[in-house]
Amino acid sequence: MLKGAITALVTPMKDGMVDEERLRNLVDFQIKNGISALVPCGTTGEAATLSYEEHMRVIEIVVEQSNKRVPVIAGTGSNSTHETIYLTEFAKKVGCEAALVVTPYYNKPTQKGLYEHFKAIADAVDIPIVLYNVPGRTAVNMLPDTVIKLSKIKNIVAVKEASGSLDQVSEIIAGVSPDFDLLSGDDSLTIPMMALGAKGVISVASNIAPKEVSSMVDFWLNGDHEEARKLHLKLFPLFKGIFIETNPIPIKKALHLVGIIENDIRLPLVEMTPEGTEKLKKILKDLNILN
Repeated sequence: MLKGAITALVTPMKDGMVDEERLRNLVDFQIKNGISALVPCGTTGEAATLSYEEHMRVIEIVVEQSNKRVPVIAGTGSNSTHETIYLTEFAKKVGCEAALVVTPYYNKPTQKGLYEHFKAIADAVDIPIVLYNVPGRTAVNMLPDTVIKLSKIKNIVAVKEASGSLDQVSEIIAGVSPDFDLLSGDDSLTIPMMALGAKGVISVASNIAPKEVSSMVDFWLNGDHEEARKLHLKLFPLFKGIFIETNPIPIKKALHLVGIIENDIRLPLVEMTPEGTEKLKKILKDLNILN
């Protein structure tokens, strides 16, 4: 379940509301093009601005539409342990195979606080838990020693590592057991992380290029490192281009440009600038994603 190219799904919107039809179409598009699993309601899914009802409905739709064709790893983390447990219980109830739980943002917990937060969630809900470390978003970095300690809890099974530090990745992989998985949280670092032992990526880029990102990761997992390297270099402009403005602004714009979703994003995020849009269009045209 926790290897390969896994898409951190955007949440399509129309007139300020969740666009259920296009969300279902996006799920089908991902599965048709070889994605290994789906993550609704993560950072890319604008989880921070979804209401409880929207958050749960998006998870439910993705579970329904995927229909067991691929695992669903629901984003259920928040800066409240109580709220995280509530959403994680819901994810288990509707049939998610795992939950992705981000480090609490804004609170700035200590390393002990992080440990107790994740332990409380794992103790409360019997579902595989994927830790999510993204200090650029949360203002707290979960250190390797904390990840290693948490990895000893039975149902904490993996970490999505988005610190951008290969040293940190090395320390984690060196310190955990072989059955604990590490996944890249940065598209541009997927192949470098896999060279260190990561099992794949929870990808933003695969929203728009699922077949290509899946092929890149599969090449590496199957031992064809040269083909994986070539695809990494080909896709590298896309990996960087989808972060020229705050995620998920560029990836939602890219999906709109190819006709998959409406051009709608929720405040406080706003539409991509004209300058950024032109840069993104060039990248998509160079990759033959946009004709």
